[in-house]
Amino acid sequence: MELEAIKKAYRRYARLYDLYFGALFQPGRKAVIERMRCRPGQRVLEVGVGTGLSLPLYPAGVHVTGIDISPEMLQRAQARLAREGRPGDIELHVMDAERMSFPSDNFDKVVAMYVVSVVPHPQRLVDEMRRVCKPSGEIFIVNHFHSPNPIVGGVESLLAPLSRLVGFHPDFCLDTFVRDTNLEVVDKQPVNLFGYWNLLRALNNKERLGPVVLDATA
Repeated sequence: MELEAIKKAYRRYARLYDLYFGALFQPGRKAVIERMRCRPGQRVLEVGVGTGLSLPLYPAGVHVTGIDISPEMLQRAQARLAREGRPGDIELHVMDAERMSFPSDNFDKVVAMYVVSVVPHPQRLVDEMRRVCKPSGEIFIVNHFHSPNPIVGGVESLLAPLSRLVGFHPDFCLDTFVRDTNLEVVDKQPVNLFGYWNLLRALNNKERLGPVVLDATA
């Protein structure tokens, strides 16, 4: 998927995103934040924070930075923070997750909720998540992956050509994603309705992988 197609899709979704995806995806948001076991003083980066549905779930004292490519989605996240009176430990930025402006080794934990099947280059996204995460940190991902069920998986494959319209890849393969990104997954659990989504916890293995050189032309 191209970046402009993603922006266009989420410009359409912004106004009704909470209605469509709020309650449906909220169990996964709660599960991953509980699994992160954030402690006061820690710095957390949430990639693809959207309308900020996850922000009220973080414990007090945790410094949360949220980024998203869609200004329309972030406007709603800002309104949510103002409405709920959250303290000043949350900041939001319009930013391309594949080319973050943060320094390296900046966050204790980095999380992407419902994002990896949306971005144009998942491998580049994970490389950036590793870069900005401290060497001792953890990376968390919640996402739908291609179903092993032949009927459900078949439907997902049929929908794949419509990815530009729906805003994500319906046939996104977990094994291929983990292999291509070299994620060191240490825990996986199903979340949300029927366990159709997966929560991944990975160690930041960037020191073992060595430096990554991003292709600026891709």
